[in-house]
Amino acid sequence: MKIPTKNDLKKISDYLWQIDKSFREDMRVPARIIASEKIIDELFKDKSLWQLINLTTLPGVYKFALVMPDVHEGYGSPVGGVVAFDLKEGIVSPGICGYDINCGVRLLISPFFYEEIEDKIPKLTEQIFKEVPSGLGRGGFWKLKKEEMDSILNEGSYWLYKNGYAEKEDLEATESLGKLEGADSDRVSKQAKDRGRDQLGTIGSGNHFVEIQRVAEVFEEENAKILGLEKNKICVLIHCGSRGLGHQVATDYIREALRYLEKQKIYLVDRELAYFPISHQLGRDYLSAMKASANFAFANRQLITFEIRRAFKKVFGKDIILKQVYDVAHNIIKIEKYDGKELIIHRKGATRAFWKGHKDLSGKYKEIGQPTLIPGSMGTSSYVLLGQKLAEEISFGSAPHGAGRVMSRAEAKRKIRGNELKKELEKRGISVAAGSMSGLAEEAPNAYKDVSEVVEVVDQIGIARKIVKLIPLGVIKG
Repeated sequence: MKIPTKNDLKKISDYLWQIDKSFREDMRVPARIIASEKIIDELFKDKSLWQLINLTTLPGVYKFALVMPDVHEGYGSPVGGVVAFDLKEGIVSPGICGYDINCGVRLLISPFFYEEIEDKIPKLTEQIFKEVPSGLGRGGFWKLKKEEMDSILNEGSYWLYKNGYAEKEDLEATESLGKLEGADSDRVSKQAKDRGRDQLGTIGSGNHFVEIQRVAEVFEEENAKILGLEKNKICVLIHCGSRGLGHQVATDYIREALRYLEKQKIYLVDRELAYFPISHQLGRDYLSAMKASANFAFANRQLITFEIRRAFKKVFGKDIILKQVYDVAHNIIKIEKYDGKELIIHRKGATRAFWKGHKDLSGKYKEIGQPTLIPGSMGTSSYVLLGQKLAEEISFGSAPHGAGRVMSRAEAKRKIRGNELKKELEKRGISVAAGSMSGLAEEAPNAYKDVSEVVEVVDQIGIARKIVKLIPLGVIKG
């Protein structure tokens, strides 16, 4: 297992590095890293660079494989990885997409300023904790019937809109309007559907959360205003995905991909990158099932939005208009066009960052670019950025999805006590509602990179531009 050292990295610019394809004889294209010097120095602590190089060895890989500044070791592909494959000769890999299909982030904005409701934040935190079920395996208030499950898998948030759980504006402010075309519920196993049957409208565990936040800093007044973001405005950030359903879909198809490789006598440097050719029926089946799982995740965040609106109503005694700023997906596969070619883009722990004028943006976003939401670790800052044209050339229209881990969950639990962390956050004026103290410890701020450093790299290299910074007031976790 040949691992690169810093000497193997060629510096292209202040924030862009490359490992040439001559580094290892099985590389088909170069490997690229978007990072600062500080982040580069931290990269040699895990296997993420080895995993990045492995991506460059796969059939049909196009131009380069790259990682974002929030990069860390993942399953098969590094988290923060982006890789493109030729649509005719390329592959789809369930492992590269990941287990939590369409884990994503949604930002809502309230009509309130911090000073208006400062004393209500603890109560609001507790009420959201009551309304939004959280925790490992925890189910929600809605046990989906077979027809409802199939409709959600095929139609995503659109089905919830038709049934009164979403506003039209919510769909317009969601990536792909909250519905991936080509989804097929028949390609999702009964076991996966059973696992997701009662999980719609729930956040689960791990790094998933709901946070009440306030806008602490505005970097671009004009664009912030278009998005409805003003200094000290109260916002709510939702971070979750497709729950057990998406995990089971990944499990099912990774198993099938391993069988396919064995049958074809294809041997990979890492079995976790098991794949199907896009031209193979199993490849098409997986893509349809992945899209269905992504639709479930869009619908999940939509129903959580409905529950948060209900929590606001209970606390304030009337309907409160919570507008959606945007909803972005990560851990997803999409077909997009770059260099005049249709490519299969795999994003794992990376989000879309489309620029103004892009054909896939709707309404006001076409005029300013797509909001890119980068949450920090619990208790630290989150950011809203806007995608820039340079992302087309540098990153296949992509940006980071968060801060990126530097400490495993097991290590965090060994080193950090959840109850002490809770007290520390509350001393800083952050209300905390959590179902598990060990779960809280896993997501401690020092288990992650500095999100401000990650965002600064993105802003400086020019793939997305900083618009506002948000800081937490209330944390809701499983």
